[in-house]
Amino acid sequence: MCGADFVQKERVAPHGFSSDDVGVRCASLDGDADRLVYFRVSSASSNDVNLVDGDKILSLFALFIREQLDVINSSGAQANEPLPARLGIVQTAYANGASTKFLKSLGLEVAFTPTGVKYLHKKALEYDIGIYFEANGHGTVLFSDDFISQLESLSNELSCQAAACSAQYQAAVRLMAASQLINQAVGDALSGLLLVEAILQYKGWSFQNWCELYSDLPSRQLKVKVIDRSAIVTTDAERKVSQPSSLQELIDMETANYSHGRCFVRPSGTEDVVRVYAEASTQVAADSLAKSVAHHVERLLG
Repeated sequence: MCGADFVQKERVAPHGFSSDDVGVRCASLDGDADRLVYFRVSSASSNDVNLVDGDKILSLFALFIREQLDVINSSGAQANEPLPARLGIVQTAYANGASTKFLKSLGLEVAFTPTGVKYLHKKALEYDIGIYFEANGHGTVLFSDDFISQLESLSNELSCQAAACSAQYQAAVRLMAASQLINQAVGDALSGLLLVEAILQYKGWSFQNWCELYSDLPSRQLKVKVIDRSAIVTTDAERKVSQPSSLQELIDMETANYSHGRCFVRPSGTEDVVRVYAEASTQVAADSLAKSVAHHVERLLG
């Protein structure tokens, strides 16, 4: 078995890897190359991997772009006008809570949409620069035409000024290069891979540096068979339940028992099951929270 989906879900290396591959930074794409995850075989005695999923790819892109914008708009910039840019991050409820906390710590605007790339893409289009990724590695970066036009004008202006502007000019050039490298039309794992490698090279980062941006909260996903999945109605980008009304109260009650607890449920789009997602400070706690909420779903709707 191989591919981004296998590596991301199973958290093990594809077949064919050996002890010779321990510590090597690897990328895994799915069959039609629209999903990308990274991994590293952690030890010679195990097939387990250190995984970098779509959340952490998004975080790397967001950090890089934010840094370039900060340089361009720094107080020492000599351009006549700053470069106004609304940078937005778009996630779904399945994004690990640690990634959302990290992104917000950078002062970034984080929005949520229902599950599905079509929702993420539509929301990302509202920003000058919109970045979206699902944890499975499907995502991209969108640059608006107006922003690119302003960036080109700024680059031309800065290129004609004194050496004091070199930092701003180089940051503008890097942003322009990123916009030209990434495939903005649709999720493209190959262009995403190239942008990841370019950013890591620019920052002088190892795989370990990247991993240390934040530590994922342990999570658990379960499926509960129900008679009628349409009995579950969600709101707030699928993060809350509006019907049945008592279910959200039960979820909140269970979640309050766990440090860093978070849980949501949503109906499957293809089968009569309700999907349960839970995360907490430990794997045992995440498992327990998921099971407790699954029990309530089964009792109310099974």
